[in-house]
Amino acid sequence: MNKKFMTKLTHKGEKVPPSISYPKVPPIYLSSVFCFDSAEELDLVYEKAESGYVYSRISNPTHHCTEEILAALDEGDDAIVYSSGMAAITMSILAFVKAGDHIISSNVLYGGTWEFLNSELKKFNIEVSFVDLNKEDIEKYFKPNTKVVYVETISNPLMEVIDIRKIAEAAHSNNAVLIVDNTFATPVICQPLKLGADVVVYSVTKYMAGHSDILGGAVVADKEKIEKISRIGQIYGPTMSPFDSWLLMRSLRTLELRVVRHSENALKLAEYLKNHQKVKKVYYPGLISSPYKETADVIFNNGLYGGMLSIDLYGGEKAACDLIRNMKSIKLVPSLAGVSTTLSYPAKTSHRSMSREEREKAGISDGLLRVSVGLEDIEDIITEFDAALHTT
Repeated sequence: MNKKFMTKLTHKGEKVPPSISYPKVPPIYLSSVFCFDSAEELDLVYEKAESGYVYSRISNPTHHCTEEILAALDEGDDAIVYSSGMAAITMSILAFVKAGDHIISSNVLYGGTWEFLNSELKKFNIEVSFVDLNKEDIEKYFKPNTKVVYVETISNPLMEVIDIRKIAEAAHSNNAVLIVDNTFATPVICQPLKLGADVVVYSVTKYMAGHSDILGGAVVADKEKIEKISRIGQIYGPTMSPFDSWLLMRSLRTLELRVVRHSENALKLAEYLKNHQKVKKVYYPGLISSPYKETADVIFNNGLYGGMLSIDLYGGEKAACDLIRNMKSIKLVPSLAGVSTTLSYPAKTSHRSMSREEREKAGISDGLLRVSVGLEDIEDIITEFDAALHTT
């Protein structure tokens, strides 16, 4: 039958020709939906009797390639990618709590996470206790309805390091799930699942992607927990685009190389800044003076401490604003972990939703700047800081 012109345009070229070879770089599957030749085939895929795809909110071949890498890096069974770090965090928490439950969380967190825990969960009648887990005994905060303990490997923005092994032991003895945000460390520096964590979450927007060009989140855990989180994600629908997933996959190939350089540069910059007369304090777990170095040396891999540090300036808000203004190539950016060095001002960006009193209680002053140390030559980074601080 000779098809009409528009019919040919609509249906030809729908299937990739069979080939004994396959592409070295996995393609981007931009299709939102997948085709079946029969209803019986659809049933087999839904019932997991056969592998296949139905709808990209549920699963997508590009996502699976990326998830395979992510699971391997953290030595987990499986992984899921999401459209943002906050999507990964919120889906993971919501998968393990219901109305009337209780959560224990670190008191120093990324501001978006803190707002979700402190404000949003009240709608669900879920109580959250914020605890200084480096100074207080977590055991006294557990309740019969405590279902989740939530921590960051390296806290944002004070670079505190929590002994995940001890927190995991306490969580499990109280039948709670330990969720760890490993964004600042990455699996190159720390693998929380090997230390006893149940779920690891990432804002892959940061180091995992590393080029300031995509938004994304990821979760790594065992198959049972991933399935539980996946069901919540399918309902709420924070699906990562296949194109962003492909960019993440490409970026992960160089993750270790980048994290090593970020970490080496950050340590050298921290050592320079700790002796500067205009810097009140440097927060970096790799410094000998850091109260967290001993813990970091035990739970971190490869003698690395990450590419993030914070500095508290004499002069408060004025000094912080002056330093930002005096920088040349180092820009104020409300994010982190790109290839170039950037500054962030937690009081005005990531932790803006907290009141001044809440920030002060958490130790986040108006003179605190967070530094994401990039891949440049470290001497150039130090020279720029030196010049900017001189005129601050």
